[in-house]
Amino acid sequence: MSMARRMSGGSVPRIVLEHARPEQQPAIENMFQLYTHDFSEQWWDRADGELREDGRFAPYNLDPYWKEPGRIPLVLRLEERLVGFALLDDRSHTASGALDRNMAEFFIARKHRRSGVGTAAAQAIFSAYPGRWEADVARRNAGALAFWRNAIATHPNVSEISETDVANALWNGWVLRFRVGG
Repeated sequence: MSMARRMSGGSVPRIVLEHARPEQQPAIENMFQLYTHDFSEQWWDRADGELREDGRFAPYNLDPYWKEPGRIPLVLRLEERLVGFALLDDRSHTASGALDRNMAEFFIARKHRRSGVGTAAAQAIFSAYPGRWEADVARRNAGALAFWRNAIATHPNVSEISETDVANALWNGWVLRFRVGG
């Protein structure tokens, strides 16, 4: 069953969220290659992000998103065009209380960045899944920090925003916590 939610009005891009079906997993795997390519420039000092002999990056294990409770794979569209994906889970990078959703992975194709598509998609996701959220940003991904701060702060139903700088064995970066809805 596909869940579609549209945002419209003014200059806000019309985003469609689809709960990804198992047959859409290859499309997310393909987009994950682009996502990994984007991140690889931040991994200059570690083994992550090296190309394999087949010219591809190591695959990301997406299987849990169709098997484990609390995990949600989403395909993101602008109108009917595929523009990205989001992977949600309920795993916190802090020990700061209950959490309903975490933005585990979020990708918008480069063609659609800086056009409002990413913000509209993130906010559509927040609206579709109200509750207590975390969005985690790796320390080296400073550009993403500005994006997430804006996407969260400009959502009309977001409250209780806090930001924590975490540096431990499990996470190195910022954790933005917030509540969507009541």
